[in-house]
Amino acid sequence: MRIFDPHVHMSSRTTDDYARMRDAGVRALVEPAFWLGQPRTSVGSFTDYFDSLLGFEPFRAAQFGISHYCALALNPKEANDPRCTGVLDELPRYLVRDGVVAVGEIGYDSLTPAEDTAFAAQLDLAVRHDLPVLVHTPHRDKAVGTRRTLDVIRESGIAPHRVLIDHLNEVTVGLVADSGCWMGFSVYPDTKMSETRTVEILRRHGTDRMLVNSAADWGHSDPLTTRATGEAMLAAGMSGDLVHQVLWSNPVAFYGQSGRLEPAGLCEEETAPATFAGNSLLRGER
Repeated sequence: MRIFDPHVHMSSRTTDDYARMRDAGVRALVEPAFWLGQPRTSVGSFTDYFDSLLGFEPFRAAQFGISHYCALALNPKEANDPRCTGVLDELPRYLVRDGVVAVGEIGYDSLTPAEDTAFAAQLDLAVRHDLPVLVHTPHRDKAVGTRRTLDVIRESGIAPHRVLIDHLNEVTVGLVADSGCWMGFSVYPDTKMSETRTVEILRRHGTDRMLVNSAADWGHSDPLTTRATGEAMLAAGMSGDLVHQVLWSNPVAFYGQSGRLEPAGLCEEETAPATFAGNSLLRGER
């Protein structure tokens, strides 16, 4: 089983997690910018974070033969903090970097006017930089937030096939299915989706434009839920081809729209571990 985790926050995880993920079949991942749990107090803390997602974190992943990409943005939760609005001015110089395969996470947390502004501005940045978009749907008022998300996407003029709407569930998947956007499911213990619930959605709605991620971060989470979902799909009688589509081909197709996925990193089964001194990512070549 070969896995591309399209949404996982590895800066919150350990090297042991990377080793376990490699053993489970993970060969590539996307790490979106997100809230760290502690409020940032300046724009500079964001730029340091973005630099880490483009430098040290890809190096860590490469040591375990995993290709690391990122999505960068001012996330919805921190869009409400006036100290962070300057991040929107800094993003353009990062969105041109090769390791950035999407703008994200953007969208809604609490459905505030500040989130409206940041969401619309970053959709415009995605269009101008020809990048796909990873959208966070709120954990509260999820159906209302998803409908509002779809309205803003339509108003922005971005092509729906360049948008991945994440954290969907049984209530919201039907809202997105007919929109032309991609659909993401976070298999995350207790607070989001389980493997069995995700498999049932895949059985009912099919596997086209469907992505499964672990969304693993500093909370009670598990970066191996992608593998567990693949095994649950097989146990439910779904074919190996469908598992491969959901866990590998679909994320490659979606993020491949950026033109920045590296074919060698995605096609070679074994990748030589990087050394710190020779790591091209830290020399700014990524």
